[in-house]
Amino acid sequence: MDDKTTAKLENILKSAYTFEAGKYLKENEESLLREEKRFSAYMKKLIKEKNLRQQDIFIQADVPERYGYKILSEEKHTRQRDVILRICYAAELTLEETQHALMLYGMSPLYARIPRDAVLMIAFNRHSGNILDVNAMLKEQGLELLQTSGPQE
Repeated sequence: MDDKTTAKLENILKSAYTFEAGKYLKENEESLLREEKRFSAYMKKLIKEKNLRQQDIFIQADVPERYGYKILSEEKHTRQRDVILRICYAAELTLEETQHALMLYGMSPLYARIPRDAVLMIAFNRHSGNILDVNAMLKEQGLELLQTSGPQE
């Protein structure tokens, strides 16, 4: 599978002509995202690559298992960005992978100028410890902790 980075795809598009749109889509089909369930496909791919089990991720993220499965399959949608961040952290996603997951889910990426987001970016870059350790970092800086998923059903 020739899965190209977004930067590489953007570079190809810079030199493409309008009449080459079909050629671009065909040649880069494996790297393009489909409209339906993009977040779900992306997360499942990463979880498989990292040899993780969804059940273990939900336990580490402190997200109820049944709710976690519904979030990852996009059967349910949450407006709680912290739930997605918890799942991403527990799934051992890098900062870049997390930013992409947030975007695919329709949420704003972490932003370096927002103090809480900056601390979370450090946590994703270093990835030492678990969610409790991330919350300890946030608390130490006087910032709001990563919230647990409230009532789901």
